[in-house]
Amino acid sequence: MSAGPFAAWFPNLDADKWVEIGKATVDTLLMIGAALPVTLLVGLPLGVLLFLTGPRQLHARPALYRALSVVVNLLRSVPFIILMIVLIPVTLKLMGKSLGVRGTILPLVVGAAPFYARLVETSLREVERGVIEASLAMGATTRQLVLRVLLPEALPGLIAGATVTTIALIGFTAMGGAIGSGGLGDLAYRDGYLRSRTDIAVVTVVALLIMVQALQMLGDRLVARFNRR
Repeated sequence: MSAGPFAAWFPNLDADKWVEIGKATVDTLLMIGAALPVTLLVGLPLGVLLFLTGPRQLHARPALYRALSVVVNLLRSVPFIILMIVLIPVTLKLMGKSLGVRGTILPLVVGAAPFYARLVETSLREVERGVIEASLAMGATTRQLVLRVLLPEALPGLIAGATVTTIALIGFTAMGGAIGSGGLGDLAYRDGYLRSRTDIAVVTVVALLIMVQALQMLGDRLVARFNRR
């Protein structure tokens, strides 16, 4: 990572340290890039299942819905650092490492997929009831209802939820830095906090803020593009 115009603002950071910051930025992006697709692939069908089995829905199953809700709520409520520690044996067995970029991907998915599932459920609930009833009256199957009605109608909300989830993943990677997850969070904790390097802490925070802002702007544009209302 080239310091560019930032070098004048942080004169105590040499070229090697900027390279380290660049590597940490790439590691953070790699973690998000690997975890996000799996998070969406797990969270989307889970959210659809929560919606379909929920109260007063097409396939209402109170017992199944309560069981799924308990699992989702539990996983959402566990702080990410604790989740990483609890999952270390599983992560080590599946990923070959319990820390670093590779070792953080599984906890990221486990922590973020339930979060996205709830957002999916909320988005589907906002689909007008009349649209659903009209589709069912025309003989739509559950598969057709989900693929041709619910998901297209809820697409802006699903994109907005994916944006929020991605930003949450960035936060998770930063928190995981306290126990060696790698990336900007790890650099901020190891060099910024433990070595009292305020300049490094500020640079990492700025880098994270730029990521969040860029993703939010992209998400807002996609929502506006696919919004039918």
